[in-house]
Amino acid sequence: MSESTTTLRDGHAPVPPDPAEIRAERRRLIESVRALRRLLDGRRAFELADLRRLNHEARERGRAEAACAKTLQRVHERRLRRERSLARRLGGLDGKREHQERRALTVLRRESVERSLRATRLTTSEINGIGAGLIRDLAAAGIRTAADFTRVSWGKAPHGKGGEVLYIHRPHGRKVHINGIGEHRGRPLMEWRRAAVARAKARAPRELPPDQRHRIAEIIEAERARLKAEAAELPREADAAREDAVRLRTEALSRLAETAREAGRAAAERRAEFDAMAERLLALQAELAAHQDRYGDAGRRLRRAESRALRPLPAVPGPRAPEDGSGAGQGAPVSEPGTAGEPGTRVRAGLGWLLPVLLFALCSVTGVGELGEVTPPLWLRVGSRLAALATTAELLRLWVPRRRPATAAPMPPGTGTQATGVFLALAAAGMFGSSGEHGVVAAGWATAVLSALLLATGTRRRAKD
Repeated sequence: MSESTTTLRDGHAPVPPDPAEIRAERRRLIESVRALRRLLDGRRAFELADLRRLNHEARERGRAEAACAKTLQRVHERRLRRERSLARRLGGLDGKREHQERRALTVLRRESVERSLRATRLTTSEINGIGAGLIRDLAAAGIRTAADFTRVSWGKAPHGKGGEVLYIHRPHGRKVHINGIGEHRGRPLMEWRRAAVARAKARAPRELPPDQRHRIAEIIEAERARLKAEAAELPREADAAREDAVRLRTEALSRLAETAREAGRAAAERRAEFDAMAERLLALQAELAAHQDRYGDAGRRLRRAESRALRPLPAVPGPRAPEDGSGAGQGAPVSEPGTAGEPGTRVRAGLGWLLPVLLFALCSVTGVGELGEVTPPLWLRVGSRLAALATTAELLRLWVPRRRPATAAPMPPGTGTQATGVFLALAAAGMFGSSGEHGVVAAGWATAVLSALLLATGTRRRAKD
């Protein structure tokens, strides 16, 4: 502290310092304290930002761990699915071999039957009642062998002329009508074809030739070897996928740890600056208190500034998480000051304040004293709505910031008392404006007095806070 110089008169009594010098020194100390307080006001925002940073780092580490665990789970499930699929396919190879042999035999027999039917030609000696002329007509229509038609059926004559006629169906869906072939000649024609089909099926082979059976067996064995090789490759693919997932997690955690160390060092430097400023502020407060003790009151103008300068230091927000990047407690976010679950922290304003907000909002729309037959004067209708609207806006201004996590706080003391006083004042105004009866007016005066007391009490509590 720089003290005012004193001189000696006749070498004995010190000369008291000039009051102007005392006030100037006192102002210098007060301004220094104010400047440091303004700088220290940013500490709470810094601590909250640092806590949010720690929470963000913890969430990122948790996301990296969760992503790795999810990837490992997917790798395990994919391996199980592929193992089950390969085992099912390996188990079904024997049945597949039998199925292919049956299908090949079916194809072989069908080709043999078709060859036999194409070799069975239609002649006059084969079918009774069908002469050379009809044979020529059938050949002109493309029917020369038993393979050239499948069945016969009755239908309307071509172009709708005449009654029903007999149609001969070709293999690919076409049907033809041959004049002279009716029911008596159609039935022998179909019986001839059935006999030819029966003879062809009887001559068809009933088992596969050895070369085809051997070729099917080679195909099945090659498929079996491929599936076994794929099953043997599954563990190596799963191990490689797990190693990639673990490597990605390690790289992500390393990047996060490096970023956390850098941010932690910067936060530690900033915190050290705040600590140094706090120590300097305490020293200046002690110097100011000593100056007060030595020289007493410096005047009415400085008295309030001195009391504000000597206020205790603001509390630093809650405990800080470790910043050494060691990973201790990495999975759990740090609670910010004012959040639930931390002892001694503030709580948010309750949702019950919405009730008076809605009530005053309703009054700002409907007014007071306007529900009866008597119409209140214009000044009451306008004034009541304006008062209700102003109260609604004030309650929302106080309540909304105190619901946010970053600025959570209870409502100021006396707010509820003031709101009740305003509501009773509106009720009293409605009584005065809606009726002139003596009893209603007396109740209105009583309500007005009570509302005035409540308003005065709430305003006093708000002023003290």
